[in-house]
Amino acid sequence: GNADDPAIWLDKKAPESSIIFGTDKYRGIYTYNLKGQVIGFSESGRVNNVDLRSLKDSNTNKFKTFIFGSNGTNNSLDLWIYSDEVIHQASLNNNFSLSQKSHVSVKTNFLSYGICAGHDKELGIIAFVTEAMGSRVQLWQYLNNSLSLIKTFDNENAYESEGCVYDDENRTLFISEENERGVIRAYKLFNELDFNKPEIIDTREGNITGDPEGLSILKINKKDGYLIASSQGNSTFNIYQRNAPYTFINKFSVISNEIIDGVSDTDGIDILNTYLNKDFPSGILVVQDGKNTGEQNVSKENFKYLSLQDLIKKLDL
Repeated sequence: GNADDPAIWLDKKAPESSIIFGTDKYRGIYTYNLKGQVIGFSESGRVNNVDLRSLKDSNTNKFKTFIFGSNGTNNSLDLWIYSDEVIHQASLNNNFSLSQKSHVSVKTNFLSYGICAGHDKELGIIAFVTEAMGSRVQLWQYLNNSLSLIKTFDNENAYESEGCVYDDENRTLFISEENERGVIRAYKLFNELDFNKPEIIDTREGNITGDPEGLSILKINKKDGYLIASSQGNSTFNIYQRNAPYTFINKFSVISNEIIDGVSDTDGIDILNTYLNKDFPSGILVVQDGKNTGEQNVSKENFKYLSLQDLIKKLDL
């Protein structure tokens, strides 16, 4: 498929049954187990990016998961809501797909492109949507089973932004601008929703080659850790401090081994830093691979899994 963006769902009851959602940007959303096998597919349309948040429902005391997709078929923000128990049971049987029609869907009134979800201490469940071929970013809030647009702002006259990630604990939106200018910015979320003073983390004059795209946070504890960004032009991943001044620390690339080809031209990435199984004892990094060159060169993109333990050890993080 035309893989673009992954999101990891943690099965709190049975971490080894955790699943990965991955978009096929022309057809819908695939579901994978930790072996990389497809366990489901939702033909939900041109879903470019996917992101999710799980939280405890105060009424039932049970976890619910909110899965967001930016859908280019009719330029909507789509939201699926499942109890974790339902996903858990399906995952045990290696069989879970999102419904074809999302539970909540709202029009974005622009070409919806990138997406990142958040669980904000003031606003609750939120999602940022970026505009294809434009600089606008929308902030949506989920409340009482509906989504409301609470802010539209401009990512510094960007030609186009796609990759983004929201740091819940530090209330910070990281967003990457591609195409004309390769820039990663950080926006602090204040209650007055003023997005006029972003901090520039890096540019092509610095450590970015070509387009920066996928962004994800490797949390070391509640507030500290690293921002990981894919730098597409030279197929590397940049590592920055999670907090201001967002210092550049190092970069790495993913090379081939005996069984799997290396990773290049990466779009979306996602990270989960908790024990999953013996293959992923400290967690997992899922990356999109833009050029799938294995034993035979396959023109379709795919996703690759990396053990976070290997990465942390190798880079001494």
